[in-house]
Amino acid sequence: MKLIIAIIKPFKLDEVREALSGVGVAGMTVTEVKGFGRQKGQTEIYRGAEYSTNMVPKIKVEVACASDLAPRVVEAIQQSANTGAIGDGKIFVLDLVQAVRIRTGEIDDTAL
Repeated sequence: MKLIIAIIKPFKLDEVREALSGVGVAGMTVTEVKGFGRQKGQTEIYRGAEYSTNMVPKIKVEVACASDLAPRVVEAIQQSANTGAIGDGKIFVLDLVQAVRIRTGEIDDTAL
């Protein structure tokens, strides 16, 4: 199993969600976050307003999936979140040791 964490621009969330549904992702966790990368302090456009800051609003998407599905999930996120502009984000892929569904006690792939 893999845990895929993607940091994306906020306005790309719907496109990413639709792309992930298209490859068979059953669920995801979404968090509003702030941070910076190489564009430290660069002017950004967010919801139509231009501003300069050292902490840029982003969306963190977390997806737990089977190892064989992970390459398609990464590709779907990369293609749907890409604008070609600086600050498009990052994707991290981590090994997921165990998953447990609290309600039923199912483990690993069946819990996802």
